[in-house]
Amino acid sequence: MTRPWTRPLLARQKNALAAGSLLGVALVLTLIAAPPGVAQDPKRPQDPPKPPASEPPVPPAKPGDPAKPGDKPPAGSAAAARGDKAPPTSFMPVDDPQPFADVVKRMTALKAEVQKRQADLLAARYDLADRPADGVAMFRGKKVQAGVRVKLPQGTTWEQLGGLTPAQVKQQKLWPAGFLPLPHPNHPEGGMLFPQTTIDEIKRQTARDLTRFDLDFDLPDHFTPEFPPAIFLTTRPDLGDVSQGELVTLANFERLFNGVLNPKQLDGLRLLVTPFPQQQFNATGDRRTVLPGHQGVSCFDCHVNGHSNGATHLVGDIRPQERRRRIDTPSIRGVNIQRLFGSQRALKTIEDFTEFEQRAAYFDGDPVIATKKGVNPLERGTQVHHMAEVQELLDFPPAPKLDILGRLDPEMASALELKGEALFNGKAKCSVCHPAPYYTDNLMHDLKAERFFEPVMVNGRLAGPEGPIKTFPLRGVKESPPYLNDGRLLTLDDSVEFFNLVLGTKLTREEKEALVAFLRAL
Repeated sequence: MTRPWTRPLLARQKNALAAGSLLGVALVLTLIAAPPGVAQDPKRPQDPPKPPASEPPVPPAKPGDPAKPGDKPPAGSAAAARGDKAPPTSFMPVDDPQPFADVVKRMTALKAEVQKRQADLLAARYDLADRPADGVAMFRGKKVQAGVRVKLPQGTTWEQLGGLTPAQVKQQKLWPAGFLPLPHPNHPEGGMLFPQTTIDEIKRQTARDLTRFDLDFDLPDHFTPEFPPAIFLTTRPDLGDVSQGELVTLANFERLFNGVLNPKQLDGLRLLVTPFPQQQFNATGDRRTVLPGHQGVSCFDCHVNGHSNGATHLVGDIRPQERRRRIDTPSIRGVNIQRLFGSQRALKTIEDFTEFEQRAAYFDGDPVIATKKGVNPLERGTQVHHMAEVQELLDFPPAPKLDILGRLDPEMASALELKGEALFNGKAKCSVCHPAPYYTDNLMHDLKAERFFEPVMVNGRLAGPEGPIKTFPLRGVKESPPYLNDGRLLTLDDSVEFFNLVLGTKLTREEKEALVAFLRAL
């Protein structure tokens, strides 16, 4: 019921609402009829709509080009195949837009172009000749490569470079290209990639094929660890190399280790050599191998015999793709004295690392893709524990010139090696992060190499600040080329030159030679 004096007010409100509704309908109809961005006058004849302006084509990024928004992904990548120009995303596409046979055909056709791009980069950066050091070999006899392999800018010497400040090196653009981060052989695509020696032996023993149809491993064999490497156990030093010169696989692990390991450890070793689905090696149509590579990969496919074969991959815990780092597979010898694991070292035990590899690293840190491709969650109380216990038994190789405190024995070491040890603990500052006896502080350090160069896109890898990296043990370091977290340093000589610049130690040529001699004795 309304009061008499309110009736005129209500009538005015109803009239206003009706008028507003009619105006709103007219406005909507006008906007529907109008092309985007054009205001319409109902009394004026309408102009035909203008065609949308076309965007200028964006050329593909070339090695060395500065990074910029809108760069097309390099040829051969999944992103290029999709024609991606969208903003970066943390997620991978779940569906398979192309039949597997078409993917194989397309990526096989691009393989030569992709590999030439990486080969040209390596040739421009490094001296790749097979030039071993006299009388220096790994445990089973593979020769250790000698000399600095990173190429200097024309007209520059290492002594001149060592005398400049980081700001001067950056301003004059003198930072050697070989000291920039090393991209994956196809960085926009990424994925596990194995040296041919590993592929051939696993196929011979088990008929499982780790060949990728789109890509081959990039580094020459003489810059990788010896294959197969020896295995030393902390529990059985009397046995020496328990691998007996064989690559340990599902085909021979019981024959080699029954009677050496206990049943729990033997089961852990079985799991370490058992293949499980992985991003590029799985039974779905979204893979990079033909049958029978669909069976997956095992832990010891990269960490062969508990060591390393130099296999590469991209870290799974960084986005976008151009900032993901190449991985040089680290050795897990001496893992019992280490306390930081994972590419960003967020994991604190080898049990955490073992479980993380299967759940996350195998699938680029994407749990949806892991579910799609067949993730194999390990049971923590038994499987993870068994696998971890075996890894904890893997020992460093013998170092006959070191005493029980991890220092050189003066009666066994040469004068050059003793000089190198003094430099290591003094002027060169190496022992600040790499103290004896295992030559690691179990910490992380940011080298801030970006002080020396401007950010630059290199074959799909954005070279720039990288943050802290793990201090790996240097015991047995001559057995584990190439060096640094992504393998950009091919020899110990390269490593000494790199850290001489990063730490500003101004070592002489003779001091560098002595330091390399000491590192080979560890």
